[in-house]
Amino acid sequence: MTDEDARLAGAVRAGDLAEVHGLLWAGADPDTVGEDGLPVLCTAVAALDEETVRALLGAGSRPDTAGAQGLPVLCTAVAAFAHRITEALVEAGADPDRVLPDGTTPLLRAVEGGSPATVTALLWSRDLQEPELRLAQPERERLLAAARHWYGTGAEAELRRRTGDGGPAKTATVGDEWCEVEEITLGGRTVRAGHGAVLTTLESVFAAPAPLTELVARAVRHPDPRHVDWAASRAELGARLDEGARELVTALHRRPSAAHRRFAVDCLASWQFGLNRAAYPHHAEDRDLLAAWAETETDPEALGEVLWALAESEEAHPRLEALGLRYADHPDPRVRRRATDCLWWHDRPLTAGATAALRALTRDPDDEVRLDAARILLGGEVGPPDELRAVVRDLVRDPHSPVRGAAAEALAESDDRTADATALLLAVLDSDDRIVRLIGAYGLALRDHPYTPQAYARVEELGRIYRPDHRANALEDWRRRNEPPVQAPV
Repeated sequence: MTDEDARLAGAVRAGDLAEVHGLLWAGADPDTVGEDGLPVLCTAVAALDEETVRALLGAGSRPDTAGAQGLPVLCTAVAAFAHRITEALVEAGADPDRVLPDGTTPLLRAVEGGSPATVTALLWSRDLQEPELRLAQPERERLLAAARHWYGTGAEAELRRRTGDGGPAKTATVGDEWCEVEEITLGGRTVRAGHGAVLTTLESVFAAPAPLTELVARAVRHPDPRHVDWAASRAELGARLDEGARELVTALHRRPSAAHRRFAVDCLASWQFGLNRAAYPHHAEDRDLLAAWAETETDPEALGEVLWALAESEEAHPRLEALGLRYADHPDPRVRRRATDCLWWHDRPLTAGATAALRALTRDPDDEVRLDAARILLGGEVGPPDELRAVVRDLVRDPHSPVRGAAAEALAESDDRTADATALLLAVLDSDDRIVRLIGAYGLALRDHPYTPQAYARVEELGRIYRPDHRANALEDWRRRNEPPVQAPV
């Protein structure tokens, strides 16, 4: 082992990406082994260090490298639900369909693991044949059967059966790409309860679609729009509009179950935003349906979502402001938050009635309502600006406010150049939240404050600043405006 190889092993172990890049560029072996005798790619994958994994793969590290148990490192990524690392390994040539000593494959392990994002990373890659073509019918049936079994039995129950552990399971809600899912640990094994979404994905890919009613049932089994099963069903219904999906979904708004009604409005909103008129000619009908629905909905959460769908539409419904006024004093803050959004439209001046309601809402007990009302009034230049800016500053000042970050961003991008505003932007640099710190630094950069470089250094104390991000790029803009250009030597 050369000195560069030994240093590379140490840099990978330490997570020093800059050193890793430098040593690889200098010719260090990307397949060198560390102190544990394993290739450094195994170390990087076990540490879930995506950028180091990609650097090693880019330098030629073997993607099918075997780990301590003799299994390909891809299995380590799958077991950790590291879908981006999984994707990188597959793109570099790791085989998701390789038959392992126990007869499974990385893809089957991912299906049983219940992470839709990991399954998706194994199904598709730029250099793989389409899954419906590369996988033989028996293997497709095996994958579908596994997903159906885990979904039907339930993740915790199946995990308990397999491990024989009768003790309590550890359960947490975690992110799975853009959605959320329960993660369950029992008997030394961990799975995610996203088998409904996995099954929906496999059925779609392998041309074995579930009935539309079954997709609805899968969604409301976990009545949360952020859940992977809910999101997968919503997407699949959107792809099957020609099979009667719209008629089924719109009928759900009459169901006694609030979860069914919430799923219906979520589908209508997603189609409204994601489908053009040529693909979906029902936008006006849907807006009329939502407006009528808002008059009768009794569940506060569902009502809030109906109002949100109307307020976020491409076109303003004629009854939008009337609905905002009707619900501006609703007892539930979830409804008042959405009513606030209904009281204005981006290309229209605020009416006297909307202005009065919004001014009242700047004194609302709910932080989010106060912030939204103040921002709308400031944008419309209605009311005393100092009084409205004070609403925003007070929310930034409160370290316990759930909208402190949003208020800080509103302050950072505003024309509030008071000493109080600058002091608050400096104060948020003490936050334990990296994004809140970044917002503070961004606001200082926009104000050409001399502390800006140090502010960005404070952000990096909590972690690397990722680009592209307009807030991160503001530091370079500050330097161009405030630092003398470097003179070339004569």
